[in-house]
Amino acid sequence: MMKGIKLLSFCLVFFVAGAAVPHLFSTDAFAQRVMADKKRPAPRGPESLDILLEPYLDKYGLPALGAAVVRDGRIVAIDVTGTRKAGRKIPVTTGDRFHIGSDTKAMTALLAAMFVEAGKLRWDSTVEEIFPELKKTVAAGWGAIPLEGLLSHTSGIPADDETFRRLLGESLDQEDLDLKGLRYFILSKFITQPVAAAPRKQFAYSNMGYMMAGAMIERVAGKSWEELVLERVFVPLRLGNAGFGPQSNVGMVDAPLPHKIIDGRAKPMLAGPNADNPLVLGPAGTVHMSLQDFARWAIWNLGRGKRGPDLIRPETFTRLTTPVIDIPLKKDSAPGTPARGRYGLGWGEVEFPWAKGPLLFHGGSNGMNLAHIILDLKSDFGMVLMTNIGGEKADEAFRSLAEELYKRYGKE
Repeated sequence: MMKGIKLLSFCLVFFVAGAAVPHLFSTDAFAQRVMADKKRPAPRGPESLDILLEPYLDKYGLPALGAAVVRDGRIVAIDVTGTRKAGRKIPVTTGDRFHIGSDTKAMTALLAAMFVEAGKLRWDSTVEEIFPELKKTVAAGWGAIPLEGLLSHTSGIPADDETFRRLLGESLDQEDLDLKGLRYFILSKFITQPVAAAPRKQFAYSNMGYMMAGAMIERVAGKSWEELVLERVFVPLRLGNAGFGPQSNVGMVDAPLPHKIIDGRAKPMLAGPNADNPLVLGPAGTVHMSLQDFARWAIWNLGRGKRGPDLIRPETFTRLTTPVIDIPLKKDSAPGTPARGRYGLGWGEVEFPWAKGPLLFHGGSNGMNLAHIILDLKSDFGMVLMTNIGGEKADEAFRSLAEELYKRYGKE
């Protein structure tokens, strides 16, 4: 009898609840929702760029070429074309790893910003302050060089010179040191050299400066730069194919091989010591990643610190991207290095004849690859371009392709 009463009570409650909210159980209402869902357009996937990209291969002598356009937080167009290795038909994919060279510098500046926000560094922290044990050997002028100066290429230290190359060579003989130790070794030797100019007075593009900034970050973090980039950039941004050094594995053509131009011909370079700059230069430019990853990196930066994940505060991001120095016009600048515009912290600002205003920009090349990232922060629009060969022809191709993509997909 009790079971019967409970069942009756349940049925009454169910009936009353159903009467109170008839729209939940109405066949007509359900049908209307189904029809509305059918009318709603399905989300469009990214457009293909294959037809647009294909002609650039032959015209500019590129083994492979990739490009992606991002807008309002999503990839609107993406594609790659060509081969991983010149002379063979090994099609590239959007998941293939390309080398981004000095575009890495923005990641080093981002790491520095994280530790500034954490109170472990300041923008005016100096090498002498972070490495007090070296104070007795530091040449005059180093005490005035701030972290911000190293990141903006306004430290006053010379552009990469013979001393820089000699110390890179000497570091190869330090068999008992890991990458973190090698950066400290080079830094400790380099700061015995006189400073070339007063800080903040002139622009001198310096990979050494970025390696030193990386060493400062390593000291306060207690970890290598590579560990920090992996933990604090790659993982939170889900850059699943990102890594360091040559983009292919040893003995394999599992990525677009870098190509060196020798006697006018493209020579593919399998992974090895000559397929990239020394790994000790990581903070200045040894990252590789897929075109999809590069597009995700662009999307996050277009969010200006307001689009998750929350890596730094918006005001800190603004500091990174605000120019602090003019870049003297340099017509013979190597592809991947700043030739004009202005420079902030890991980011340049350039005016293009086909754009309505200055755009955030950086180029990267180890001489065997080339990568460009171009962002319009005001309109949440960006482009990333990648190829597995360096040189003037690749740079010329990128200038033409960027204009074509901007005119086709850029916001009015």
